Parts: sequence; structure tokens; C-alpha cells
Amino acid sequence: MAIVINMPRLSDTMEEGTVAKWLKKVGDKVEEGDILAEIETDKATMEFESFNEGTLLHIGIQEGDGAPVDTLLAIIGEEGEDISGLLSGGASAPEAKTEEKQEEVASEPETTDEAAASVAIPEGVEIIKMPRLSDTMEEGTVASWLKKVGDKIEEGDILAEIETDKATMEFESFYSGTLLYIGTQEGESSPVDVILAIIGPEGTDVDALLASKPSTAAKPAATAPKEATKTEAKAAPSAPAETQEVVVKDGQRIFVSPLAKKIASEKGVNLNDVTGSGDNGRIVKKDVENFVPAPKAAAPAAKASSASAPLALPVGEESVEDIKNNQMRKVIAKRLGESKFTAPHYYLNIEVDMDNAKASRVQINALPDTKVSFNDMVVKACAMALRKHPQVNTSWNGDTTRYNHHISVGVAVAVEDGLVVPVLKFTDQMGLSQIGASVRDLAGKARTKKLTPAEMEGSTFTVSNLGMFGVESFTSIINQPNSAILSVGAIVEKPVVKDGQIVVGNTMKLTLACDHRTVDGATGAQFLQTLRAFIENPVTMLA
Repeated sequence: MAIVINMPRLSDTMEEGTVAKWLKKVGDKVEEGDILAEIETDKATMEFESFNEGTLLHIGIQEGDGAPVDTLLAIIGEEGEDISGLLSGGASAPEAKTEEKQEEVASEPETTDEAAASVAIPEGVEIIKMPRLSDTMEEGTVASWLKKVGDKIEEGDILAEIETDKATMEFESFYSGTLLYIGTQEGESSPVDVILAIIGPEGTDVDALLASKPSTAAKPAATAPKEATKTEAKAAPSAPAETQEVVVKDGQRIFVSPLAKKIASEKGVNLNDVTGSGDNGRIVKKDVENFVPAPKAAAPAAKASSASAPLALPVGEESVEDIKNNQMRKVIAKRLGESKFTAPHYYLNIEVDMDNAKASRVQINALPDTKVSFNDMVVKACAMALRKHPQVNTSWNGDTTRYNHHISVGVAVAVEDGLVVPVLKFTDQMGLSQIGASVRDLAGKARTKKLTPAEMEGSTFTVSNLGMFGVESFTSIINQPNSAILSVGAIVEKPVVKDGQIVVGNTMKLTLACDHRTVDGATGAQFLQTLRAFIENPVTMLA
């Protein structure tokens, strides 16, 4: 009988997995314990073994693809076994729902069409909607109206200043007539494509048109063409306010967007020689940027070096590349975002004298088979300080605060794809040499993606160190459910005052980020005082 294998949950925080590599293909014999695939989780890439034997009949998730936990991953059964029922059984219901939705969607346009047909747009009336002035704009705010109801509008007049998510831009009219209606008042906001204004012949009654709310049946809004909307809006605030009319050789009037006119002026391009690609032959930014002068115009170009010639601006092609985020990046984004925006962070800073620590480390490392780093000393000091300040060793659980009676310090380790936090279990019971050996072992596993979920779970406090990169101080985001994280900077040799004398000393800056729901400012400060005492006097950690 065929066995369905679903995407496993390989860590407590895993919500979806990506198949990094299949080690078996359809038709291969599979024995119990064989490795089927390598699956990338939010924390590591792990081998996934089969607990069944038979023939691999179906692969549900291809290499490089991701899927939520419990999604069909593979089917194992007897060679030649019919699995069509397993593959189609879960699809019938969604298909039926899809058909129902399609029927509902199909019936909606009829209602819309009937509503649109019931109120005809009067002749000469143009409905202007809130334009999309940037690629990320979802709504706009009218900063100011430069025209009022009843004013005469000429094509190219500036109607209003609209504040988008990126800038405040002038919005021009592409129609002539009388401003009959203003839909969004100064200081008010409305989504893109909501009625902004109506222009038409003087005296036209638009009450019936407004009552019908023709947001879907209206004519195209008087906004910039699509290509201008996406590419020109960002630079529009500095563009000239009016639209320039140009008479081409055949006597036909064409129009130029403000940004295109500005670029043409800067580049010395004669707009009479440019062919517009916008609506009604309107010249837009790309027309000017892509314009190549005829060969006969090459001779005057020598004047470009003169003082009066316009400054030549660099011209290039913008290029982007979208790279699919792996599971680690997705989880980093999700969990740190949740932490930053749910836990009220505050930060405390101290500067620690490291002269004694440096001297002690030299003596400790002189012992056979012993290697201790400054970070190991900080981790040990944190564990001992947490024992004296249990409020920092807590977790916020909404209605309760969990006091952890054990101390397990997580150490942030940078890896190629992001960041992992292996955990030193019962850190306060470990010696400096034990901490050093454990950190080296876990960091090595992290960089080769060999960490197990158990080695990354259960931290009660976290240490992050960027001192080896020369960073003197920084702030970190709390690794929930911890209540605090310590950021460790570089040791810096600098002038310091000791016994009233300026001498050369070594200092290190520490920044403690605390969750104000569980750790008050005074508690965090007292923890740092204790931490300072241990680090500045390492012998006390050996007692």
C-alpha cells in the first residue's frame, strides 16, 4: 500500500521547507533509513531519511521549490502501484470551489455593466481619478488645490499638488473645460483611482453621475500615461510646472511631459526632432533619453565643451535582479520583525576597562590545550550576572512572565545565508575553557550547516559580537522569547584617566537591549554593573 510522505517539521519554528536536493528519483528503490532528500529549513539544511521501504512513485516538490509543512512531499509504494487516487483525491474540492468562484465572478460584471449603462457620462465631461504617481503608491493626499470649482482649465494647467508615499508632486490636467467637482479636499487622502475631480463644459449637471459612483464605469482618468507614471513620477517634483506645446514639421501640435522637457533642456535636445510615444504623440522621458540625433547634427556637437553649453549628464541603464529568498532569510525577516515591533526595546550602554581581561587571557591561554577568547569571557560573565539578576533571565508570555531557573546563553553566529544562534546549555555551570571549546564546535557546525534543531533551541539570553569586524558599538534586536541581548564591540586602545593620570588603556563598549515588558531600566542597569565587575576582574569568574 502506498505511503504518503509530507513535508516534515524539522524545527520548532519551521513553517515551510525548501527541497535543496533529491537523492532519489522516481522509480528508485528506497530502503528504510535511506536519505531521500536534503531539506532547507529556517535554520539549516538537513538530511531527510525514509522510514518506509518500497519504490519512489511520486515527487511532489521539485528541487529548489518550497512548500508549507505537511504538504505532499513524496509517495512510496510498490512498483507499478496506481496512486492516481492519492494525487487527485485532495484536488476535487478546491476545483469545485474554483468553479463556484468563477461563476460568482462571471455574474459580477453584469451588475457593474447595468449600473454603468444606467447613467451615461455627459458629452465633454472627463472624470479625473487619483493618479498612481509612483510604483508603490496606494493612496494620495491632496496637499493643495491650485484650481477651485468654477475655474476655467486649460490643457497643461496644474490642478493640484498631490502628496504620495515618496514626494509631493504637481498634477497637471490633460483636458480643457471648467472644473465642475472636487472629490478629495485639501488635506484629505483617498486611494488610487478614486474620483479626484470632474472637468467638463460650464454648467453641466454632474449630480446624477456622482450619485451613481461611476468608479468602475468612468472613462480613463486624466493621469499621466502608464510609462510616465512609473518612470517619471519620481523626478516630477523638480520638473517645470507647465506642459510645453511643440509644433512639428507637419504643423501638428504635440505635448511634452514636464520631466521630458527638463531632460531635453539639460541634454540640449531639440524637441522638434523627437517622436513621442505617449498618448496622442506626447513626448515622455524615455523618448528624450533614447533619442539619437541624425548624423548631420554631429558637427555642432564640438561646441559642447564651451562654457555656455549645457552640462552633459551621465546616461545609463538601470538594472535590478530579484533573487529568491531562502528559508533562513524569510524566517530572519519574520522573527526579527515580530520582535522589533512587538517588544518595546530600549538600550543601555557602558564602556568596560579591558586591561585586566587582556592580562588574564594571556595567562589562561598559556595553560596546555587551552584557548579562550574575549567573547568566551563575556559569555561566562553574562551567565554569572544572570544568576544574580533573574529578572533579566525571563520571557514575556502575555498574562504571565516566565522566570527561567536555568541559564542557557545563545551566541549569534554569522553564516553565508544569514544568522544562526547556537545555544550553550546550562552556561553558568561551564568553565571558560568549556565555553571556548563549545562555541568553536557549534560555530563550525553552523558554517557547515550541520547544526541540529536541538542545538539552536532553548536560549534564555543572547550575545552578539561584531568586535572582530572593528565595530565599536551597535544595537541588536532581541532574540525572542529572550528578554535581552548583549551587543559586544571591539576592544579599542585609547587614552583613559586612571588615578588622575592620562594613560593608554583598553576599553570595550557593551550595549544591552531590553524588553521593557519584563526588564525595567534600573534592573537592566544593575545587570550591567554586575557584568562590568566580572569582566574587569576575570579572577572573580574563577571562584
